[in-house]
Order: sequence, then C-alpha cells, then structure tokens
Amino acid sequence: MPGALGVEPMCRLAGVSRAGFYRFLAECQPEEEDMEVRAAIQSIALEHRRRYGYRRVTAELRRRGMPVNHKRVVRLMREDNLLAMQPKRFVATTESDHELEVYLNLAHRLKLTGINQLWVADMTYIRLRGEFAYLAVVLDAFSRRVVGWELSSAMTARLAVTALERAIAGRRPGPGLVHHSDRGVQYASAEYVRMLRSHGMWPSMSRPANPYDNAACESFMKTLKREEIYVHKYRDIADLRAHIEEFIDQYYNRQRLHSALGYRTPEEFEASVPPAASAGASVSFFRHGEIYRWNRNGEQVQPRSPAHPIDESPVGYSLAGCSPAEPASASPTEQQSGGEPEK
Repeated sequence: MPGALGVEPMCRLAGVSRAGFYRFLAECQPEEEDMEVRAAIQSIALEHRRRYGYRRVTAELRRRGMPVNHKRVVRLMREDNLLAMQPKRFVATTESDHELEVYLNLAHRLKLTGINQLWVADMTYIRLRGEFAYLAVVLDAFSRRVVGWELSSAMTARLAVTALERAIAGRRPGPGLVHHSDRGVQYASAEYVRMLRSHGMWPSMSRPANPYDNAACESFMKTLKREEIYVHKYRDIADLRAHIEEFIDQYYNRQRLHSALGYRTPEEFEASVPPAASAGASVSFFRHGEIYRWNRNGEQVQPRSPAHPIDESPVGYSLAGCSPAEPASASPTEQQSGGEPEK
C-alpha cells in the first residue's frame, strides 16, 4: 500500500530480526495446515463411526485432495483417540464333521473378470444379552459386495438357504456361477445343494483346515464384528437386524472404501466394470500331475515336481457327472480295498 512501511523498517521498529520474522511466518502455515488435516480426520471418523483405521482415513483424505502421509494420520488419530476398534478373539463355528457329500474346490482355480462368476458364503454367531443370533452371508468375490444375508436365532440349513434366495432374487445370475463355502453341514445339506443345482450353480468347498479359500467372506465377517457388532449393544434380535441391514445395505456396499478394490466402494467398483467383462471366468487345471507357473514377466517356468501338494487329492472322487464322492476316509478306492487299480 502507498506509504506503508516495508518489512525491514517494521522489524527495526519492533526490535526483531528480519530472519526471525520470516521464521514466524513459516511456522504459522504448517500449524494451520495441521489443524485443517485434524479437522478433516475428525469429520471422517465421525462420519464412519470410528470404523475406519488410519489406512482408509488416509485414502479418504487423498480422495478429498489432501495428500498426507499415513504416519501423520496415525499420530493425529492417536492424539485425538480416534483409532479404530480392535478385533476380538476368533471362535470357529463350522461343523464339518459329517458324512454328507463334499465338493471339489473350484474357486481356487478361477480367474475372475466380472461379477456373478464366484459367490462365497459363510456363517457366524453374534452374542446378544440373553441369546445367540446367527448370520449367513453371501458375497460376490469379484466386487466384495454383499449380495444376500439372513439373520436367525438358529443355525440351520434354512438360514443359509434364505440368504442364498435373497442373493439370487437380487442379482439373478446366469447358469455357471460357482458357489464356494466351507464344508459346514448347512452348505452340504440336500436342501442347499438342491437350490444351487436348480439355478445352474456349481458347488465348491474349501480344503480341510484351510480358511484362505474363503478369505473374502472371512474378511467381511471380521469387518462387520469390529466396526458394527463390537461397538454396539442390542436390545434383541430385531434391533440387531435393523443395525445389520443399515451397515450392509447402506454403509458397507455403498460408502465404505475397500482396500482390495483400490479404496473404492463395492458399488463404485461394480459400476466401473464394463458389462462384457462379466461374460465368464477362466479356469486353470493341472495336467499330468504337474503345476505350470509363470513369472512376473509372463514367461513360463519349469513345472514343479508332481509330488508338489495341490489343493485337492483325486482319491475318493468320482468322475461321473463331475460330482465328487465321499471323502477318501469314507470311500476308499479299489486299490485301497484290495481290488485292481483303475486304468
């Protein structure tokens, strides 16, 4: 402004050095920026009810045009007591000690290109004040979207069937979809398998004592309990149903950023995939007991030894109709029972 003093005369009048004045200006800007980042973190934490950890908060800040380091986000969230709730101890609920038919693991060989190619299903329990509730969930493995779920006070096959019915009604998949689950008695029951067959679905089951084949559904169950169940107290099963419906249908499928989807929501991820990509998944099979692998450059490497363990053993399975028979312990082969080996 005309007649205004410059920086140097003002510093002389105030009795400070010019270097000290500029240091003062440099310190004010980071403090204001820190307060802006802190306010944004608090807004995100409140919006998502403390369900977000520092990774998703960092991703959301970057989506809003604030390029911050995750270490800084951790520090600010710790100072403001905004860190996400920690998970509790895992309890297994799968009842796989039964004599029902089990099926070959097809999900392990699928390479997904779109939705409605592979569904994964699982069940879990929820402890209420005076009773237990059981939740059955069906996920689309490609988009991690919950396509069907059901809640009941009894862990029966009907609970799993109802969740599957809701998934079919909402998605209307074509024939050829692979349905993967653990070896629980509910998924191996005649009623459930009949429902799969009637809609042209292929049943698939995890390997014994191997939860990684169903990791997508296991991960959702962990997220549900950590971000919803463990932070609320429910009056009864009706109150629990209302909260789960809001969490799944409104929050998880439509608002929550998923790390496996490039920090996008399942709904947003599905919208970004062209319809032609969902035509069909590719399947890889092993030949002559050898496992063919490729390196990162796309070059085929030497196959490993045939003695390398694969996901399923052919012993105990029949080829008729591509339907597996009883496990090896219940249905020995002819060679094991003293007969001539197959040719």
